[in-house]
Amino acid sequence: MRTTILALICGTVALAGCGDSDDGQAQATATPPDPPATTERVAATTTTTAPKAKAAAPTGKAITTGKSEFGSMLFDTKKQAIYIFENDEKGKSNCYGECARLWPPVYTKGKPRARGDVKQSLLGTTKRRDGRLQVTYRGQPLYFYVNEAPGEVRCHNVFLNGGLWWVVGPNGKRRA
Repeated sequence: MRTTILALICGTVALAGCGDSDDGQAQATATPPDPPATTERVAATTTTTAPKAKAAAPTGKAITTGKSEFGSMLFDTKKQAIYIFENDEKGKSNCYGECARLWPPVYTKGKPRARGDVKQSLLGTTKRRDGRLQVTYRGQPLYFYVNEAPGEVRCHNVFLNGGLWWVVGPNGKRRA
């Protein structure tokens, strides 16, 4: 038991000292670790590198489909309804200022990801004036409505902020 504890302490000191200057005196008095301690250090190193692999996970916004009274439509993974704005041009948002406060853009930090019946080939991005990336679907910038709870669809075919807002089907076209 005492040998195992001593081996763990030596292994911890050795790991903590990586990158420090050589201290011959400390090395001369340290007891070399037993073989099991070396195995434990290798396991600890393996465990430490595993989270780095997770950091490389996709960072793009996931867009999925869900059912509504208008049929299957786009949602985010938190069940927020997604809309398009009739005044937008293909690949370009015309919703800024007060409009964007009521209709927050669907932002992404990487390539958007398709879930459900969403077609990956229809997903894309457009750069907004502030440099942030907004998700597009079939070239149309996507938005949420700020006054909706998850699962709610209150603003389909509604005229607000100078134009009509529509929910989007998996084919990328507005719902009737």
